[in-house]
Amino acid sequence: MSRHIDAREPDRESHGLSRDGRGRGASESMGITDDARDALTRDLDLPQGPSREHVRRRSWEGDLRGSEVRVLATAGAFRVVPMDELRRPDDRPHVHRKDVERLRGLDLVRTMPSVVGGERTTVVTLTERGRAVLEESRRHRADRPPQAFYAGVVKPRELAHDACVHRAYREAAGRLADHGVRVTRVVLEQDLKREYQAFLQAPNRGRRTSAGRPQRDADEIARWAHEHALPMFDGHVHFPDVRLECEGRDGRRQVEDVEVMTPHYRGAHAAAKVRAGFTRVRAMGARLGGASGATRAGRGRDAHLAEEMLS
Repeated sequence: MSRHIDAREPDRESHGLSRDGRGRGASESMGITDDARDALTRDLDLPQGPSREHVRRRSWEGDLRGSEVRVLATAGAFRVVPMDELRRPDDRPHVHRKDVERLRGLDLVRTMPSVVGGERTTVVTLTERGRAVLEESRRHRADRPPQAFYAGVVKPRELAHDACVHRAYREAAGRLADHGVRVTRVVLEQDLKREYQAFLQAPNRGRRTSAGRPQRDADEIARWAHEHALPMFDGHVHFPDVRLECEGRDGRRQVEDVEVMTPHYRGAHAAAKVRAGFTRVRAMGARLGGASGATRAGRGRDAHLAEEMLS
Protein backbone atom coordinates (compact mmCIF):
# COMPACT_ATOMS: atom_id res chain seq x y z
CA MET A 1 0.00 0.00 0.00
CA SER A 2 1.34 3.38 -0.98
CA ARG A 3 0.60 6.33 1.26
CA HIS A 4 1.91 9.88 1.21
CA ILE A 5 3.37 10.98 4.52
CA ASP A 6 4.01 14.64 3.78
CA ALA A 7 3.59 16.36 7.14
CA ARG A 8 2.07 19.39 5.38
CA GLU A 9 -0.91 17.28 4.25
CA PRO A 10 -1.77 15.00 7.18
CA ASP A 11 -5.26 14.16 5.90
CA ARG A 12 -4.33 13.51 2.28
CA GLU A 13 -4.98 9.92 1.22
CA SER A 14 -2.98 8.37 -1.61
CA HIS A 15 -4.75 5.85 -3.76
CA GLY A 16 -1.52 4.26 -4.82
CA LEU A 17 0.12 3.66 -8.17
CA SER A 18 -0.76 1.42 -11.08
CA ARG A 19 -1.06 -2.13 -9.73
CA ASP A 20 -1.46 -4.18 -12.91
CA GLY A 21 1.58 -6.31 -12.12
CA ARG A 22 2.77 -6.28 -15.74
CA GLY A 23 5.32 -3.49 -15.47
CA ARG A 24 9.05 -3.83 -15.13
CA GLY A 25 8.69 -4.35 -11.40
CA ALA A 26 8.49 -8.11 -11.80
CA SER A 27 11.29 -8.18 -14.34
CA GLU A 28 15.03 -8.41 -13.94
CA SER A 29 15.84 -5.23 -15.87
CA MET A 30 19.22 -3.83 -14.96
CA GLY A 31 18.21 -0.31 -14.04
CA ILE A 32 15.41 -1.33 -11.69
CA THR A 33 17.36 -3.99 -9.89
CA ASP A 34 20.36 -1.69 -9.57
CA ASP A 35 18.23 1.12 -8.12
CA ALA A 36 16.59 -1.22 -5.62
CA ARG A 37 19.97 -2.48 -4.44
CA ASP A 38 21.77 0.87 -4.52
CA ALA A 39 19.10 2.34 -2.25
CA LEU A 40 20.68 0.29 0.53
CA THR A 41 24.26 1.48 -0.11
CA ARG A 42 23.62 5.11 -1.04
CA ASP A 43 24.47 6.45 2.43
CA LEU A 44 27.48 4.21 3.04
CA ASP A 45 31.04 5.55 2.83
CA LEU A 46 32.22 2.35 1.16
CA PRO A 47 33.41 1.44 -2.37
CA GLN A 48 30.71 1.53 -5.05
CA GLY A 49 32.70 0.68 -8.18
CA PRO A 50 34.13 -2.53 -9.71
CA SER A 51 37.65 -2.13 -8.31
CA ARG A 52 38.55 -3.12 -4.78
CA GLU A 53 39.49 -0.27 -2.48
CA HIS A 54 41.08 -0.32 0.95
CA VAL A 55 38.69 0.10 3.87
CA ARG A 56 39.82 0.79 7.42
CA ARG A 57 37.33 0.73 10.26
CA ARG A 58 37.59 0.16 14.01
CA SER A 59 36.20 -3.35 13.71
CA TRP A 60 37.87 -4.45 10.46
CA GLU A 61 40.41 -3.54 7.80
CA GLY A 62 40.63 -4.91 4.28
CA ASP A 63 39.71 -4.45 0.61
CA LEU A 64 36.15 -4.32 -0.78
CA ARG A 65 34.52 -3.57 -4.13
CA GLY A 66 31.04 -2.28 -4.90
CA SER A 67 29.42 -5.66 -5.56
CA GLU A 68 30.66 -6.97 -2.20
CA VAL A 69 29.34 -3.87 -0.42
CA ARG A 70 25.92 -4.46 -2.01
CA VAL A 71 25.93 -8.04 -0.73
CA LEU A 72 26.71 -6.78 2.79
CA ALA A 73 24.06 -4.03 2.70
CA THR A 74 21.36 -6.28 1.23
CA ALA A 75 21.94 -9.10 3.70
CA GLY A 76 22.09 -6.60 6.55
CA ALA A 77 18.95 -4.68 5.64
CA PHE A 78 16.81 -7.82 5.24
CA ARG A 79 18.63 -9.96 7.82
CA VAL A 80 18.53 -13.00 5.51
CA VAL A 81 18.59 -13.19 1.68
CA PRO A 82 18.75 -16.19 -0.69
CA MET A 83 22.14 -16.22 -2.40
CA ASP A 84 20.74 -16.31 -5.94
CA GLU A 85 18.84 -13.08 -5.32
CA LEU A 86 22.13 -11.25 -4.76
CA ARG A 87 22.91 -11.51 -8.47
CA ARG A 88 22.65 -8.32 -10.54
CA PRO A 89 21.52 -8.61 -14.16
CA ASP A 90 24.88 -7.35 -15.44
CA ASP A 91 26.92 -9.76 -13.30
CA ARG A 92 29.17 -12.26 -14.97
CA PRO A 93 28.14 -15.87 -14.24
CA HIS A 94 28.41 -16.73 -10.56
CA VAL A 95 30.24 -13.50 -9.64
CA HIS A 96 27.76 -12.99 -6.80
CA ARG A 97 28.69 -16.40 -5.41
CA LYS A 98 32.37 -15.49 -5.54
CA ASP A 99 31.60 -12.28 -3.66
CA VAL A 100 29.72 -14.23 -0.99
CA GLU A 101 32.53 -16.79 -0.68
CA ARG A 102 35.12 -14.05 -0.26
CA LEU A 103 33.03 -12.19 2.31
CA ARG A 104 32.49 -15.43 4.19
CA GLY A 105 36.25 -16.01 4.24
CA LEU A 106 36.64 -12.51 5.72
CA ASP A 107 34.06 -13.36 8.43
CA LEU A 108 31.72 -10.63 7.20
CA VAL A 109 28.85 -12.94 6.19
CA ARG A 110 27.78 -16.49 6.91
CA THR A 111 25.70 -18.86 4.81
CA MET A 112 23.31 -21.65 5.69
CA PRO A 113 21.10 -24.10 3.79
CA SER A 114 17.36 -23.50 3.76
CA VAL A 115 14.17 -24.39 1.89
CA VAL A 116 12.37 -21.39 0.40
CA GLY A 117 9.21 -21.86 -1.63
CA GLY A 118 9.72 -25.60 -1.60
CA GLU A 119 13.19 -25.32 -3.13
CA ARG A 120 16.56 -25.91 -1.50
CA THR A 121 18.69 -22.81 -1.45
CA THR A 122 21.52 -21.11 0.42
CA VAL A 123 20.74 -17.98 2.42
CA VAL A 124 23.17 -15.25 3.41
CA THR A 125 23.24 -13.22 6.61
CA LEU A 126 25.73 -10.84 8.20
CA THR A 127 28.11 -11.68 10.99
CA GLU A 128 28.46 -9.19 13.84
CA ARG A 129 31.73 -8.04 12.24
CA GLY A 130 29.96 -7.47 8.91
CA ARG A 131 27.26 -5.45 10.62
CA ALA A 132 29.88 -3.38 12.45
CA VAL A 133 31.60 -2.49 9.15
CA LEU A 134 28.30 -1.11 7.80
CA GLU A 135 27.42 0.72 11.01
CA GLU A 136 30.84 2.37 11.10
CA SER A 137 30.57 3.45 7.46
CA ARG A 138 27.39 5.52 7.61
CA ARG A 139 27.10 8.98 6.15
CA HIS A 140 24.70 10.54 8.62
CA ARG A 141 21.82 12.52 7.14
CA ALA A 142 19.56 15.05 8.82
CA ASP A 143 16.60 14.49 6.50
CA ARG A 144 15.85 10.84 7.31
CA PRO A 145 16.70 8.11 9.84
CA PRO A 146 19.52 5.71 8.95
CA GLN A 147 19.02 2.35 7.31
CA ALA A 148 19.05 -0.38 9.98
CA PHE A 149 21.31 -3.42 9.53
CA TYR A 150 21.07 -6.79 11.26
CA ALA A 151 23.28 -9.81 11.84
CA GLY A 152 22.29 -13.44 12.22
CA VAL A 153 18.97 -15.26 12.30
CA VAL A 154 16.72 -14.54 15.29
CA LYS A 155 13.80 -16.92 14.63
CA PRO A 156 14.95 -20.05 12.73
CA ARG A 157 11.34 -21.24 12.40
CA GLU A 158 10.52 -18.11 10.40
CA LEU A 159 13.60 -18.33 8.18
CA ALA A 160 11.71 -19.49 5.06
CA HIS A 161 9.21 -16.63 5.38
CA ASP A 162 11.87 -14.01 6.11
CA ALA A 163 13.92 -15.16 3.13
CA CYS A 164 11.01 -14.16 0.85
CA VAL A 165 10.89 -10.54 2.02
CA HIS A 166 13.78 -9.37 -0.16
CA ARG A 167 12.14 -10.71 -3.32
CA ALA A 168 8.92 -8.92 -2.42
CA TYR A 169 10.92 -5.72 -1.89
CA ARG A 170 12.60 -6.02 -5.28
CA GLU A 171 9.25 -6.41 -7.01
CA ALA A 172 7.68 -3.47 -5.19
CA ALA A 173 10.73 -1.25 -5.74
CA GLY A 174 10.71 -2.05 -9.44
CA ARG A 175 7.06 -1.15 -9.79
CA LEU A 176 7.62 2.11 -7.93
CA ALA A 177 10.59 2.93 -10.17
CA ASP A 178 8.27 2.63 -13.19
CA HIS A 179 6.41 5.64 -11.77
CA GLY A 180 9.49 7.67 -10.92
CA VAL A 181 9.39 6.82 -7.21
CA ARG A 182 12.75 6.15 -5.57
CA VAL A 183 13.21 3.99 -2.47
CA THR A 184 15.24 5.77 0.21
CA ARG A 185 15.05 3.35 3.14
CA VAL A 186 13.74 -0.09 4.07
CA VAL A 187 12.04 -0.67 7.44
CA LEU A 188 11.34 -4.20 8.63
CA GLU A 189 8.30 -5.19 10.68
CA GLN A 190 10.42 -5.54 13.81
CA ASP A 191 11.62 -1.92 13.47
CA LEU A 192 8.05 -0.64 13.27
CA LYS A 193 6.99 -2.80 16.23
CA ARG A 194 9.98 -1.63 18.25
CA GLU A 195 8.99 2.00 17.66
CA TYR A 196 5.43 1.17 18.64
CA GLN A 197 6.52 -0.50 21.88
CA ALA A 198 8.70 2.51 22.72
CA PHE A 199 5.63 4.73 22.27
CA LEU A 200 3.50 2.46 24.48
CA GLN A 201 6.08 2.40 27.27
CA ALA A 202 7.17 6.05 27.11
CA PRO A 203 4.96 7.13 30.08
CA ASN A 204 6.59 4.41 32.23
CA ARG A 205 10.13 5.70 31.80
CA GLY A 206 11.61 6.88 35.05
CA ARG A 207 8.65 5.69 37.13
CA ARG A 208 9.82 3.37 39.90
CA THR A 209 6.26 2.31 40.67
CA SER A 210 5.47 1.33 37.10
CA ALA A 211 4.23 -2.23 36.58
CA GLY A 212 5.51 -2.17 33.01
CA ARG A 213 2.09 -2.22 31.41
CA PRO A 214 1.50 0.18 28.49
CA GLN A 215 0.07 3.50 29.61
CA ARG A 216 -1.70 4.60 26.43
CA ASP A 217 -5.42 4.78 25.78
CA ALA A 218 -7.18 3.80 22.55
CA ASP A 219 -7.33 7.37 21.23
CA GLU A 220 -3.59 7.86 21.72
CA ILE A 221 -2.85 4.59 19.95
CA ALA A 222 -5.17 5.51 17.08
CA ARG A 223 -3.39 8.85 16.67
CA TRP A 224 0.00 7.11 16.66
CA ALA A 225 -1.20 4.68 13.98
CA HIS A 226 -2.55 7.52 11.86
CA GLU A 227 0.68 9.52 12.16
CA HIS A 228 2.66 6.46 11.07
CA ALA A 229 0.26 5.60 8.22
CA LEU A 230 -0.52 2.19 9.71
CA PRO A 231 -3.99 0.59 9.73
CA MET A 232 -5.75 0.06 13.04
CA PHE A 233 -8.87 -2.07 13.46
CA ASP A 234 -10.23 -4.69 15.85
CA GLY A 235 -8.34 -2.90 18.62
CA HIS A 236 -4.89 -3.53 17.09
CA VAL A 237 -2.31 -1.71 15.00
CA HIS A 238 -1.31 -3.85 12.00
CA PHE A 239 2.24 -4.00 10.66
CA PRO A 240 3.58 -5.06 7.23
CA ASP A 241 6.55 -7.38 6.72
CA VAL A 242 8.50 -4.50 5.19
CA ARG A 243 7.92 -0.79 4.60
CA LEU A 244 9.57 1.03 1.72
CA GLU A 245 10.12 4.70 2.45
CA CYS A 246 10.14 6.50 -0.88
CA GLU A 247 10.46 9.83 -2.62
CA GLY A 248 8.57 10.80 -5.77
CA ARG A 249 9.65 13.00 -8.65
CA ASP A 250 8.05 15.97 -6.91
CA GLY A 251 10.06 15.34 -3.73
CA ARG A 252 7.04 14.22 -1.73
CA ARG A 253 7.58 11.34 0.67
CA GLN A 254 5.41 8.26 0.71
CA VAL A 255 5.52 4.71 1.99
CA GLU A 256 4.78 1.37 0.36
CA ASP A 257 3.85 -1.41 2.82
CA VAL A 258 4.43 -4.99 1.65
CA GLU A 259 3.25 -8.29 3.12
CA VAL A 260 4.55 -11.73 2.07
CA MET A 261 1.64 -14.16 1.94
CA THR A 262 2.52 -17.80 2.61
CA PRO A 263 0.29 -20.90 2.26
CA HIS A 264 -0.05 -20.86 6.06
CA TYR A 265 -2.10 -17.65 5.97
CA ARG A 266 -5.65 -18.81 6.64
CA GLY A 267 -8.82 -17.72 8.38
CA ALA A 268 -8.86 -14.55 10.46
CA HIS A 269 -5.11 -14.03 9.99
CA ALA A 270 -5.44 -13.96 6.19
CA ALA A 271 -8.54 -11.78 6.36
CA ALA A 272 -6.74 -9.24 8.55
CA LYS A 273 -3.85 -8.98 6.09
CA VAL A 274 -6.30 -8.36 3.25
CA ARG A 275 -8.22 -5.77 5.25
CA ALA A 276 -4.99 -3.97 6.19
CA GLY A 277 -4.56 -3.04 2.54
CA PHE A 278 -0.87 -3.91 2.29
CA THR A 279 0.71 -4.76 -1.04
CA ARG A 280 0.48 -8.54 -0.95
CA VAL A 281 3.06 -10.82 -2.56
CA ARG A 282 2.93 -14.60 -2.62
CA ALA A 283 5.90 -16.33 -1.02
CA MET A 284 6.89 -17.71 -4.43
CA GLY A 285 7.06 -14.21 -5.87
CA ALA A 286 3.75 -13.97 -7.77
CA ARG A 287 1.69 -10.98 -6.69
CA LEU A 288 -1.82 -11.48 -5.39
CA GLY A 289 -3.41 -9.81 -8.37
CA GLY A 290 -2.88 -6.12 -7.66
CA ALA A 291 -1.98 -4.49 -4.38
CA SER A 292 -4.70 -2.72 -2.49
CA GLY A 293 -4.55 0.66 -0.88
CA ALA A 294 -6.72 1.09 2.18
CA THR A 295 -9.74 3.38 2.13
CA ARG A 296 -10.44 5.72 5.03
CA ALA A 297 -12.59 3.00 6.53
CA GLY A 298 -9.59 0.66 6.46
CA ARG A 299 -10.99 -1.84 3.95
CA GLY A 300 -8.74 -2.94 1.10
CA ARG A 301 -9.98 -2.20 -2.41
CA ASP A 302 -9.33 -5.85 -3.39
CA ALA A 303 -11.65 -7.28 -0.78
CA HIS A 304 -12.55 -10.21 -3.05
CA LEU A 305 -9.06 -11.55 -2.47
CA ALA A 306 -10.07 -12.42 1.07
CA GLU A 307 -12.18 -15.24 -0.28
CA GLU A 308 -9.14 -16.64 -2.11
CA MET A 309 -7.01 -16.57 1.03
CA LEU A 310 -9.74 -18.08 3.19
CA SER A 311 -10.34 -21.03 0.91
